[in-house]
Amino acid sequence: MSQVVEEIKKGNLIGRVVLDEEPMSPRSEFDNMGVMVCFHGRYDLGDKTGLNSKDFSSWNEVEEYLKKEKDAVVILPLYLYDHSGLRMKVGSFRGLLPQGHAEFDSGQVGFIYVSRETVKKEYGDLSKESIEKATKYLEGEVETYDQYLRGEVYAWHIVRKTKCSQCGDENEETIDSCYGYYGDEEDVMNELKSELESHADKGK
Repeated sequence: MSQVVEEIKKGNLIGRVVLDEEPMSPRSEFDNMGVMVCFHGRYDLGDKTGLNSKDFSSWNEVEEYLKKEKDAVVILPLYLYDHSGLRMKVGSFRGLLPQGHAEFDSGQVGFIYVSRETVKKEYGDLSKESIEKATKYLEGEVETYDQYLRGEVYAWHIVRKTKCSQCGDENEETIDSCYGYYGDEEDVMNELKSELESHADKGK
């Protein structure tokens, strides 16, 4: 049974927010605007780009390659924190972690970038405003991927409790569910409450 995060009841119906134990990777299943280039010796991170860390001698060299060969107009550095689980963010973890952890348990693992052509396609031009929107969008993609790495992906189930007329045992029948909520537990709970009310009204 999935780990229950929160539970609410409505008559003989029970709604549960649970952890999604088999979430889809947002880098393989979503229609992303950015391309995430990551190199790591132990973890398969980011997108399938065909690039190899052995072809570069530094992160500066990778960045220059993305500018020249991929026509990248927004390039953001990606850092990984590897300590009792994984976290990823744009920029360093320095100052955000317990003393010493940023130095020993985190470091740069790559970049996320978007090409000139993609920015023009999405926003119509390469204005400062469009670049700022693209940057914000890429930061959001990284936040979603961080939620995936941290296991902060949720689902909700609605079950109906029934009792066996012969043996008296209580059983649960799942009548509705939805998966794939990344990061915001409050949004999941609000949707669950709405769906629970709807099912309860149907049962009247």
